[in-house]
Amino acid sequence: MLNQDELKRNVAQAAVEYALSCLQPDSVLGVGTGSTVDFFIDAIAPHRDRFRAAVSSSERSTARLRRLGITVLDLNEVEEMPLYVDGADEVDPGMSMIKGGGGALTREKIVASVAREFVCIVDESKVVDVLGKFPLPVEVIPMARNVVARKLRELGGEPRLREGFVTDNGCEILDVAGLRVTRPAEMEALINNIPGVVCCGLFAISGANLALVSTQQGVRRMSPGSAA
Repeated sequence: MLNQDELKRNVAQAAVEYALSCLQPDSVLGVGTGSTVDFFIDAIAPHRDRFRAAVSSSERSTARLRRLGITVLDLNEVEEMPLYVDGADEVDPGMSMIKGGGGALTREKIVASVAREFVCIVDESKVVDVLGKFPLPVEVIPMARNVVARKLRELGGEPRLREGFVTDNGCEILDVAGLRVTRPAEMEALINNIPGVVCCGLFAISGANLALVSTQQGVRRMSPGSAA
């Protein structure tokens, strides 16, 4: 029986194999944030001569990439990327996701928007029929924390401040429990339009193109409309 770290390591290796099939020597690779991505960074580091550089969604990933000898560029220096690889806290059969457990949701969404393909890497526990069991992270400007929380309660959520946490953008996170997200793209637009919200952790308007899912039987692929 594989433990969670072994599942993460397996899907990270599968993602490296997929990435190497997409990358050219002049390619820039988009890299996300989180424990599964840490395994991906470690696994792709020996192949750093197969691509030019990376763009990272967090200071945490940037430090790890550089420590392993991978050049990290500022996104403002990059016009396009073939691939963005990141994890998720939940992913549904339509490839909509909840992300932001690590607090990097805004930068993740920005970096992902530049890539031609978003590959989500998860273990099977993250695949759900309906998003919302995992509390939805919402990044907020600090002065708007309470007014945003009131609006989120009106939507049926139970927001809680992530105590002692500040994002790389200098903002705060409200983790919103109690939502059952049956229309992810509509909910994403609705929350993002609340004044004071920087970004919410729903990735549905632009979801993943492919998910690599680590199971006890191996790594399988999910794409929009495929069976979960």
